[in-house]
Amino acid sequence: MRLLRHMTGRHRTRATNRVLGLLLAFNAGAVNAGGFLVVHMYTSHMTGFLSLVADNLVLGNTTLVLSAIGTLWAFMSGAGTTAILVNWARHQRLRSGYALPLLLEAALMLLFGLMGAITLTWRTPFSVPLTVLLLAYIMGLQNALVTKMSSAQIRTTHMTGIVTDLGIELGKALYWNRSGTPPEAQVHANKTRLRMFASLLGMFTVGGVVGAAGFKHVGFIWVVPLAAILLALSLPPLVADFDRLAQLWRTRGWRRAGQAPGDDAAARPDGR
Repeated sequence: MRLLRHMTGRHRTRATNRVLGLLLAFNAGAVNAGGFLVVHMYTSHMTGFLSLVADNLVLGNTTLVLSAIGTLWAFMSGAGTTAILVNWARHQRLRSGYALPLLLEAALMLLFGLMGAITLTWRTPFSVPLTVLLLAYIMGLQNALVTKMSSAQIRTTHMTGIVTDLGIELGKALYWNRSGTPPEAQVHANKTRLRMFASLLGMFTVGGVVGAAGFKHVGFIWVVPLAAILLALSLPPLVADFDRLAQLWRTRGWRRAGQAPGDDAAARPDGR
């Protein structure tokens, strides 16, 4: 229970980063693989979309160029939104800086689960349905969140870096240290990192299998339980910040009304 309370809190530990990273890797795998069945695109792979831009600029296919640019823009916008929310919360001395992007992700996933079939028909200026932009935005939100909370130690929405780091650690583990090599010159794998990378890869894969099966047999509504899990993770710090958030909201209302905090009492006839 204590771990859940601090999972998305401001103060990070290796344990909270690891557990949250694994849960979000599962979520990313589920959304990415399941989303592919719906829109026929892996909406977390920006390398592929950049290649799509380059290839189709040469081929003169402006429709695909626009679709790739739109998806890249949506992913970057999601990452930018996370940066804004986390830094705003930090300046307001809130404990829910990492919970705010997760809350937004949960709300958007819930929207996708309930309205996914409708958004597939909504066209955009980027030659792709709104669903594609929504999924890319969600993945940008999540990737930036995990990057910031772990100081770029963990990634969850794409596995290229994870597979590379896993290969490096496996290479170290298999390295033959010749007899007589000084201890400081010997090569050893970092077993903690090795387990972490292997776990992230495993959770992403399991999430992909579960997500693909869910979309195939249940449909869009299958996303709702995933959104509920993210919502549960984001709520504890938000509840702890409730009074502070209410105060900020009231202050904003006073500023809109042209009053300073506390002026409302003076404005009443009886002064009370």
